[in-house]
Amino acid sequence: MCGIVGYTGLRQAGPVLLDGLRRLEYRGYDSAGIALVTDDGDLFVEKRAGKVANLEDALAGDPPSAGIGLGHTRWATHGRPSDLNAHPHSDCTGRITVVHNGIVENFRELRGELAAHGHSLKSETDTEVVAHLVEDAYKGDLADAVRAALRRLEGAYALVVMHRDEPERLVGARFNAPLIVGVGDGESFLASDAAAIVAYTKKVIFLADGDVADLLPGKVTITDRDGNAIQRVIDIIPWSAEAAEKGGYPHFMLKEIHEQPTALTSAMAGRVRGETICLEELDPIRERLADIDRVEMIACGTAYFASLVGSSLMQDWLGVSARSTVASEFRYSPPPIDARTLVVAVTQSGETADTIAAARLAGDRGALVVAVTNTVGSAITREAHASVFLQAGPEVAVAATKTFVAQVLTLVLLTAEVSRQLGRRTLEQEHELVKELRLLPAKAARAIELSSVAEEMATRYADAVGFMYIGRAFGYPAALEGALKIKEISYLHAEGYAAGELKHGPISLLDADVPLVAVATRSVVYEKLISNLMEGQARDARVIAVATEGDENIAKLATDVLWVPDTAEPLSPILAVIPLQLFAYHMAVARGRDVDQPRNLAKSVTVE
Repeated sequence: MCGIVGYTGLRQAGPVLLDGLRRLEYRGYDSAGIALVTDDGDLFVEKRAGKVANLEDALAGDPPSAGIGLGHTRWATHGRPSDLNAHPHSDCTGRITVVHNGIVENFRELRGELAAHGHSLKSETDTEVVAHLVEDAYKGDLADAVRAALRRLEGAYALVVMHRDEPERLVGARFNAPLIVGVGDGESFLASDAAAIVAYTKKVIFLADGDVADLLPGKVTITDRDGNAIQRVIDIIPWSAEAAEKGGYPHFMLKEIHEQPTALTSAMAGRVRGETICLEELDPIRERLADIDRVEMIACGTAYFASLVGSSLMQDWLGVSARSTVASEFRYSPPPIDARTLVVAVTQSGETADTIAAARLAGDRGALVVAVTNTVGSAITREAHASVFLQAGPEVAVAATKTFVAQVLTLVLLTAEVSRQLGRRTLEQEHELVKELRLLPAKAARAIELSSVAEEMATRYADAVGFMYIGRAFGYPAALEGALKIKEISYLHAEGYAAGELKHGPISLLDADVPLVAVATRSVVYEKLISNLMEGQARDARVIAVATEGDENIAKLATDVLWVPDTAEPLSPILAVIPLQLFAYHMAVARGRDVDQPRNLAKSVTVE
């Protein structure tokens, strides 16, 4: 949940590191720091609590001249945010420095052992022990020392280590936390995310768990923790640095909401052909797919809400039992899993620790595992038998928007493909679905256009003390996601409920200060939802409805309406969530919140 960037080469390292940290700040913003081996041979370290801007102020825009360095932006797990606990951390000699993402689970034991041997540890963090372990193991070769230190660690880590006496060398390593190598012309990079380095190189190596990367300018050597050489392929990042910029929007979140029509088009690219759907990514597992008799979906947060759509479709279209489980709970009460179980792991980053662990357990028990993720080369892809990528492009804002709609769409495509293969749906049904899919990007653009009223609405609802979101069937996941967006970025409490449960307790919360937000688009349960709106109205609650364009009944019942175009019911969460995203965005702006980097949250949760 932290951002790492490292550089060695002919450029000035300081500006490269600061640029990378700005691009990675969505991963953590409790503190930030850089370390450089200067042209004079000194180890320079500067770090500050708070955002990267605080670090830049401390440097006065003029870091020392250096061709090598490492940087870090932190989301705290051990030790409160402070200058002292900020990364990088150094050893007793002041020659070695390290940045780290993850959790060293045995750090207390190691800390006690190191202190007993005379080491002086200054911070409250688990990371600092790594610098001192490298110090003990160092015999003139930094990579050897790092490998020795890694053998002492338990837990998860992505780390980069630098030694003042080896002024062109960086050593990185990963285990259950993301780290990539950037390959340049006479220069090398390390980063948590390609966004940090894509402005300098598009050639990257996705490190696997247990890899140790030894970097010199223009040279990369990869080994395992025992020093055995490993060959890794070089991938090409398919998007530009400009794709990760705001593009004139005041916030990344607003930009990414407006990118959703394009994200939907990209998600279908190469997969919707003529009148049929084809996911070539499933080719290696088609024989096993024919034997599945149960589906388990695992995910966290927004991805979990998308998986609720997927599991409903799987059950409806495949005719097998299907359910979604929060990945963080899956391991501790796993269902019966065997070779006939399809497990679909949904994770935007592909690095979500809980989802990776759950997928690994499923694979160990013989299940067929399919990953649905936005990130090529991510850890989840190594746990899966097949991976289906969202193709949505980079998402910088912490609150997911375009990746949610891409996840829902990708799960629709996945389910349609499998159901046709199993003979559970006809070609005519698929043709009808394809017609709706081809119209979907334009309808998403129309939903954005119709939601222009959300900004003015937000000013009228900014005084609410909380919100109740409800939906039924496919509207229920959209309601949950709408409530989450309000919570994440405006810091207002919001409940998401299946609408039929309203009268079983939650209705007691409704009054003039707690509006009811209902996903009331056209559906087989539409009439039931109308009754729920009337229940809210009778309690003096202001009613906000997300409704199908032209629905006169809703217009009479609701205080405010957010219109969306009509579409096939399984696709309706994609359109329904768009006005809810925009309403949450404008609520957060009206309340003066940090939209792109809400407090206490990080984009990718890479620790349990």
